[in-house]
Amino acid sequence: MALTKEITCHQAVALVSDYLDGALSRRERRRLEHHLAGCDACSAYLDQMKVTIALSGSVSPEDLPEKALTDLMEVFENFQRDRNDEGD
Repeated sequence: MALTKEITCHQAVALVSDYLDGALSRRERRRLEHHLAGCDACSAYLDQMKVTIALSGSVSPEDLPEKALTDLMEVFENFQRDRNDEGD
């Protein structure tokens, strides 16, 4: 069975979190894995995300200064807004 239209690097980056969470459909997971197999940059991004998750998993919110928590929430909210704007 042939894969449908290939995804772009931008789309791959947007899917990485869901991929790591196991939240992609089988079809989307295959499309992403197909892209990763041929894209060194996106494969490196996936590896960086895995390292980031492993390292950040050892930090609790109580370990961070209030400013760091506020900054992280702002970055996340901006990311979500930008991601939602792309879907419009």
